[in-house]
Amino acid sequence: MAPSPLPSVVVVGSANVDITAFVDRLPTAGETVAGGRLSRDLGGKGANQAVAAAKLGGRVRMVGAVGADSDGAWTRAELDRAGVDTTALRTVDTPTGTALIVVDADAENQIAVCSGANDHVSLDGVTFSADEAVLLQLEIALSVVQEVAATAEGFLAVNAAPARPLPVDLLRRVDLFIVNETERELMPELAEAALVAVTYGAAGAALYRRGEEIARAEGVPAEAVNTVGAGDAFCAALVLALRSGHTPVDALAAACAVGSAAVSHLSSQPPFEHLDRYLPRR
Repeated sequence: MAPSPLPSVVVVGSANVDITAFVDRLPTAGETVAGGRLSRDLGGKGANQAVAAAKLGGRVRMVGAVGADSDGAWTRAELDRAGVDTTALRTVDTPTGTALIVVDADAENQIAVCSGANDHVSLDGVTFSADEAVLLQLEIALSVVQEVAATAEGFLAVNAAPARPLPVDLLRRVDLFIVNETERELMPELAEAALVAVTYGAAGAALYRRGEEIARAEGVPAEAVNTVGAGDAFCAALVLALRSGHTPVDALAAACAVGSAAVSHLSSQPPFEHLDRYLPRR
């Protein structure tokens, strides 16, 4: 059977180079932990979500910014290779964003981000069509997120990470917020949002409409080796599944399955099959 056609998605967000050290345990303050293994990959929540959506079968374009450096050229090439339209990915005279990550043997992590070119994401020359879903994160300027919310006519999803206070105009406009349980606690204003998906790690995820739970899905067991890109893969899958007309329960289940597949891979942008593969069998 041919895979189902999936909707168009515009991801507006960050693109980083992830420099990751895999070690037995995370260092404490002032401590050096030796014996690590180094990895260098494409990352950033925006790029992770764009690549995941494309690999899952969506038609994806990305709005963002990279530096006029070798990392920027590499980032653009990798996005292109994944099938992401990079026409609206600007090149600016600032170094490409970089994330310094440490991952331990239990897949727990510490992350420090240097925003670089991500501080220069702009909507200059960018338009959105009503049939495009737009997915954003909070690794770019909140003013840009608000500008997208005021401009885009179609379905609008915001991965509200990292957590920060949300203005009322954004709460009223956004169709779907996606957060983990810690971020939800830090943003109590989300109780007033139209739809909020909350991830609970291995315990799965739930969907809330104005604070009332309307759907829940169990987590899919996996041997975790890197959790950095799992939430981004979840976001991409959930938006695609909901916009494809799947029920909230099935969409959550598919997103949990995609997130589970992500944690079992060392890269923050792992390979995926078509979204159909992750939907519950009826």
